[in-house]
Amino acid sequence: MGLLDKFKKTASDIAKEEIVEVPWHVLSEMKQLDEITEESKSTPVAIFKHSTTCGISRMVLRNFERGYTLNDNQIKLYFLDLKANRDVSNEVASRFQVIHQSPQLIVIKNETAVFNESHHSIQAADLERFV
Repeated sequence: MGLLDKFKKTASDIAKEEIVEVPWHVLSEMKQLDEITEESKSTPVAIFKHSTTCGISRMVLRNFERGYTLNDNQIKLYFLDLKANRDVSNEVASRFQVIHQSPQLIVIKNETAVFNESHHSIQAADLERFV
């Protein structure tokens, strides 16, 4: 592609280039926490806790998705809508001994939370060190 071709792109073309397919798995049931704990023995697991009513959470989620480059074989990525699943969110905090934040990214490895960040400190690139 030549330099002039960049100027021919439409807004739609640019928007399509920014869409990144993130392999989200929805976390919405308590029983999934047992599965996550078991999965973490062989593959790192990340839980992204998101508040659907918070502008900061939406912005952090968008930035996270733009920077995400891993696949399911490297790390299993769960999405938790904490407004709709408050009980699951509370159990995540209790079971993995992390203080509840929103938005929040938690990495589980060998049944233990080995990393967690919240708000603007969440960066998709941080996950690369756990694979």
